[in-house]
Amino acid sequence: MTDKIITANGLGVRFRRNRGSSRSFKDLFAGGARRARPGEFWALRDVSFDVRRGEAIGVVGRNGQGKSTLLKLVAGVLFPDEGTVSVHGGVAPLIEITGGFVGDLTVRDNVQLTAGLHGLSKREIAARFDSIIDFAGAADVIDTPFKHLSSGMKVRVAFAVVSQLDEPVLLVDEVLAVGDKAFRAKCYDRIEELLKEEKTLFLVSHNERDLRRFCTRGLYLNAGKLVLDGTIDEVLERYDADHGA
Repeated sequence: MTDKIITANGLGVRFRRNRGSSRSFKDLFAGGARRARPGEFWALRDVSFDVRRGEAIGVVGRNGQGKSTLLKLVAGVLFPDEGTVSVHGGVAPLIEITGGFVGDLTVRDNVQLTAGLHGLSKREIAARFDSIIDFAGAADVIDTPFKHLSSGMKVRVAFAVVSQLDEPVLLVDEVLAVGDKAFRAKCYDRIEELLKEEKTLFLVSHNERDLRRFCTRGLYLNAGKLVLDGTIDEVLERYDADHGA
């Protein structure tokens, strides 16, 4: 486990308050450092790290400190305003409950579409389809539009799909907290299986038990800055000390 799978160098992302990212298409071709204008702030600034294949990383920090922004950069759904991030291989993102799923399409169509977009052939999708539906417990809603599912069922379907992909990096952002206890246990077992296969895990969570269970390394973000990159125990101890836990 010596090969780097993710490299981040000087990452910075700037947002306009109440308007989302300030990154325009024109900005993608403009070089040099950028300063925040009035009404703007840096969600991330000068964040650098490397991740090796098979590592399990816990991303720690209070709400609004840049954790989800970092995962979206790794997933490729956001562009940095400063710095670079490269991922060697595909990413299976479970960042937002409805992310990547089309509300008007049925569960069946969404499973096939999402798996296909991640490179699975029709034969591979057919071979895994029943396992995905069984894992999610979605047999009764297989022909229901995705937008009509409960939040819990959306999480079930989303996790069932992304955990069956062949992508080397799995991104999980807090959404497992929506599922019920029995389903979370299934998800945890599946994550452990993926780690044994040397998949790389990025886990954003406020649950220290989950972070200690799966992660050996942590990234502690505060005010968009990388405060500490260390073992998960070191990171959680620093976080607790900073916030009076």
